[in-house]
Amino acid sequence: MSASRFLIDNPYTGELVADRPYATRGEAFSALDRASRAQAKWAKTPLSERIALCERFCGELDRKRDLIAREVTAQMGKPLSQAKGEVNTALARARHLMSIAADALAEEPLPAQPSTLRFVRHEPVGVVLDIAVWNYPLLIVVNVVIPAVLAGNAVLIKHAPRTALTAEAFARAFAESDAPLDLVQALHADHLTCAELIARPEIGFVSFTGSARGGREVAREAAKRLVSVGLALGGKTPVYIAADANLEHAIVNVVDGAMYNAGQSCSGVERIYVHASHYDAFVEGALAETKKLLLGDPLRPQTSMGPMAQPDAPRQLAAVIEEARAKGGRILCGGRAASDDGRGRFFEPTLVAEATHAMRGLMVDEAFGPVVGIAKVMDDDDAVRVMNDSSYGLSAAIWTGDQARAFHLAGQLEAGTVFMNRCDHLDPALPWSGVKESGTGVLLSRYGFQSVTRRKSFNFRTQT
Repeated sequence: MSASRFLIDNPYTGELVADRPYATRGEAFSALDRASRAQAKWAKTPLSERIALCERFCGELDRKRDLIAREVTAQMGKPLSQAKGEVNTALARARHLMSIAADALAEEPLPAQPSTLRFVRHEPVGVVLDIAVWNYPLLIVVNVVIPAVLAGNAVLIKHAPRTALTAEAFARAFAESDAPLDLVQALHADHLTCAELIARPEIGFVSFTGSARGGREVAREAAKRLVSVGLALGGKTPVYIAADANLEHAIVNVVDGAMYNAGQSCSGVERIYVHASHYDAFVEGALAETKKLLLGDPLRPQTSMGPMAQPDAPRQLAAVIEEARAKGGRILCGGRAASDDGRGRFFEPTLVAEATHAMRGLMVDEAFGPVVGIAKVMDDDDAVRVMNDSSYGLSAAIWTGDQARAFHLAGQLEAGTVFMNRCDHLDPALPWSGVKESGTGVLLSRYGFQSVTRRKSFNFRTQT
C-alpha cells in the first residue's frame, strides 16, 4: 500500500473499516486557505451566534450518537457501552464550555484612572490546527474544537489515522449544523504536511495530544515561526493507598482507573503504592476485582475490556511484563497477549506485585495498556518520593480518610491534577494540564480559552 493512503482495521475482527488518502500538500494548503477565509468572517459574528452553532452541533452529535459510537468501537476496539459513554461525556464537556464562554471571553476592565480607559480583550488567533490522538477520539477533539469555535476561530482537525473517521464525524456534524462553509474541516495529513502547515502564518495555534516524542517534534516545528503550541502528552499516574484509606472503595476504583479503556489512557493508573499495613489485603482484593473483567467482542454488552487499538501494543506490553518478571516482579494475573476464539489483539489485564522502579517499563515509563505494578511503601514520605520518581506529571491520586493529609501530600506531588479518593476523572470546570514530560498548556475550564485567544490591551487617554 502506498504511503499516500492509510488503512483502518477493526482491532477485533481484523476487517477493513476505512481506506483513506492523505491530503497532498496542495490540498492541505487549500483547506487552510479556505479555513482562513471562513475565520475572517466568523470572528465578526456575535458570541450568541457562536454558542448557538455549538448547541446545534451538540444536537447533531446527539442524533448520530449510535453511529458515532459504533465508528469509535470499529476503529479502536473500545467496548460499545464505553464508546456511548464517551459521546455523553463529549456532549457534557461541550455544553459546559458553552455555558462559561461569555465569562471566559468577556473584556476585562482595569481599575479606573483619571481621563483613561483601560481594558483587555480576548481576540481569536485565526486557524487552530488540532492534532489529536486516538484513545479518546471524541473527548480529545471536543477539548479543543469547542473553545476554538466559541472564541471565533476556524479549526483543522488532523486526527490520528487510527480514528480518522471521528474527525470526519465532527466536521460533518458542524456542516449539518449550518456552520459557515470550511469553518471546521477534517484533514488527513502525514507528518511532513503537518509540519508545512505549522509553518504557514494562517495557523494561530497548534494543539497536540499524544506522545512526548511527538510533542517535541511539534514544538520544534512551531518554534521555527514562534507560533503558540499546547502539548497534552503522556502520563504515568501514581496512586497511594494510605494507612487510613477505605480499602474496599480504593480497590474497586483503582482497578477501574487502571483497566478502563484497556489501560489506553494518559491519565489512567499505571502504578500503585500501598501502605505496608494494607499491602497484602490490597493485592488480594485487586486480584479478585481484576478477574471480574471480561474480554471479548466489544459490541457485546457484557464485554468490559476490548482489544488493543494498535497492532504492536500486545508485543510491547509483553516486553514490559517480561522485564518485570526478570527483575523480581510477581505476576498475579495476565501478562500475555490473548484472543477471543482467534479474534482480536487483546492483552490480558495484568497485575504485578513486588514491583520496583528497576522495572522501568512497568513503573517509570508509560506503558499505555492494562498492566499495573503494585509496590509497598512504609509511610507518606516514602510514597511521595516514589510517586515523583517519573519524568511524567499529569495526574496523581491519594486514597485517605483525612482531607488534611491529602492537602499536605498534594502540595508535594509533581502533577497537574491531584485526586483524593478518585482517579482518571476530568472535571471540565477544572484546568487539565501537566508538568515535566506530560506537556505544556491547558485544556478545559475558563483557562482552556486562553490558548485559542490573544490578549489585546486597550490603553486610551480619553481627554487631552
